[in-house]
Amino acid sequence: MEDPQVAAVERAMVAIRRSQTRRALQRLAGDVELDPALFGVIDAVEEGAEAATVTSVAGRMGVDQPRASRLVARAVEAGLLRRVADPADGRRSTLELTELGAGHAERVHRFRREVFDAAMRGWSEHERREFARLLTAFVAELGGRHREGGRVEHPLPPDVPASRSNRGPDSSGLDQAEPVTETNPEPGR
Repeated sequence: MEDPQVAAVERAMVAIRRSQTRRALQRLAGDVELDPALFGVIDAVEEGAEAATVTSVAGRMGVDQPRASRLVARAVEAGLLRRVADPADGRRSTLELTELGAGHAERVHRFRREVFDAAMRGWSEHERREFARLLTAFVAELGGRHREGGRVEHPLPPDVPASRSNRGPDSSGLDQAEPVTETNPEPGR
């Protein structure tokens, strides 16, 4: 028998995927002038604790290495990224955002957050915290973070299990809400 909650989550995830395509975001962004294909490259370079390489960008974006290499080359050509020689391995280069790339990244982050804020405008602070906590845990459990080196990069601190966390900031800057109980109806009060 099909679980109606799981079916509802599936429909919601499909709707999110459609609304978050690069083209849809670009149409909404209007004044943020950035090739939509390069949104993902900037995100991939910013993601992760280690320095970004073409290989890590490919893994983070879920594309093959030749596609990542072409996208990185376009981002370098556009002045958004620069290649830097790895001091530990002269054969390898790492990628970092240029000042222009960092500025674009900040505008894109601000825009996305404005879109998400508008979608949750009528929600209470508790609902927003709980949604952030549950969505972050869901993505971590789903394996939505791309695997690198056989390890899943969770958006939560390593000492806090994603499905059991109830407090502490994650790497996206969202605070984890306390669970709601009969004795704790509104966290933070």
